[in-house]
Amino acid sequence: MADTSAGGVKYAKQDSSYFAKRGLQRYAGIWSLWALGVGAVISGHFSGWNFGFATGGWGGMLVAGAIIAIMYLGLTFSIAEMSPALPHTGAAYSFARTSMGPWGGFITGLFENVEYVLTPAVICTFISAYFGSITGLDTAYYPVLWVVFYAIFLALNIFGVALSYKVTLAVTLISLAGLAFFYISAIPNIDFSRWALNIAPDGSELPEGGGSWFPTGFSGVLATLPFAVWLFLAIEQVPLAAEESVDPKRDMPKGIMLGFTTLLLSAFLVVFLNPSIAGVGSHALGSSLEPALDGIRAIYGDAAAPIFGVVALIGLVASFHTILYAQGRQVYSLSRAGYFPSGLSVTHDKYKTPHIAMISGAVLGLGVMLVIWFVNGGGGPGETQLGDDIIGSVLLNMAVFGAMLSYIMQAVSFIILRRNLPNIERPFRSPVGIPGALLTVIIAAVTLFYQVQDPNFFRGVIWVIVWCAVGIAYFALIGRNKLILSPEEEFALEHKNKA
Repeated sequence: MADTSAGGVKYAKQDSSYFAKRGLQRYAGIWSLWALGVGAVISGHFSGWNFGFATGGWGGMLVAGAIIAIMYLGLTFSIAEMSPALPHTGAAYSFARTSMGPWGGFITGLFENVEYVLTPAVICTFISAYFGSITGLDTAYYPVLWVVFYAIFLALNIFGVALSYKVTLAVTLISLAGLAFFYISAIPNIDFSRWALNIAPDGSELPEGGGSWFPTGFSGVLATLPFAVWLFLAIEQVPLAAEESVDPKRDMPKGIMLGFTTLLLSAFLVVFLNPSIAGVGSHALGSSLEPALDGIRAIYGDAAAPIFGVVALIGLVASFHTILYAQGRQVYSLSRAGYFPSGLSVTHDKYKTPHIAMISGAVLGLGVMLVIWFVNGGGGPGETQLGDDIIGSVLLNMAVFGAMLSYIMQAVSFIILRRNLPNIERPFRSPVGIPGALLTVIIAAVTLFYQVQDPNFFRGVIWVIVWCAVGIAYFALIGRNKLILSPEEEFALEHKNKA
């Protein structure tokens, strides 16, 4: 084993046996990558996004959604260019490592780690709420339900990459079919002016509708940005499948952009149609945990709600399953390179999946859920609402905070790579280039600013700061002296002198 030192870190070159224990299997094509991106996000079209009506009204939600769509357009074009140029499992960490060195790579990876460890936990709280609503399960059993769901979908992810992608494709298609049914059902039942425009400037309900598109003005649009993020959150995880893609240089950009286009269409339809349904309205949806179910009840009556509730539950499962996949690959990549303890990156002998990374991340996320649950004396379905001092709010805010920071770092990485490494092979080039990446940085920063205006958000921020401080201390004292020349590290060092 040969040691090299560079940039304040120490590398240990491992022999072939190290990487033999960390092998992955190539399986994913364009449609598998599409399903990975869409499946990760689709739960956000069933719930979460609609809280923006309470802060900005219908027009505020529409404009905020458009602004966030521009942010994600810049981000997805950027990662669609970087991922085939740097086709490594590390994704965001890999992009930042090549552009900003080991510390930049680690900090970006740490921000993204917050998102991928905690987002499944957030979704699991919504799953328990939907499941409890359908079955009448007592809230005291929710922690048991969390353990069961984690165990089932960890197993599906561990027992082979082919099985994992087949499950991802199936639940994603079912979720989209359910949403398509909802949109088609809604069209003949909308009364836009009466229901979508039924919020007064003071936040009260206008019984006859016909109110302002922007009842809280432009400030309401900006305050709504964090909620609009849920329409696209996690599409950026697709590059984590680079080393399991059959042809990442060809398929990765197509899978990413097809996924974003699908989500863009669905996002517009849900924002326009859901509050316009007669008997629903923006005012009621501003505090609803089940916006799509509210629409189905208004159209078909209460009898249809449990059936559609199952479809909505599948949508939540789609995101839960796919983000567990991404969590495993994200931890795996940082571990394989030595930023996290290298034992976490060992893959299963038979199935070639990063089972230790997935289990470790899941145990951490589940542990955080249980701690918050018991510290707050238990909870229930209503306690997943944003703004409450409970598990759903705290976890969601932590996840979104980590995501926004990682978006900024990825967009900065894109700009630096365009300037410093203009001649590396780029199978795909972003048509919006550096201006698109700059817009991503600006919008993500503004979104962060408006998130911290909510006093409840600080509880999440504090714990993310603690998380990152512990991670940085570990890297400074231990991790930086144990780095491994993984594919991401070798690529970065190889191109360092070309910059």
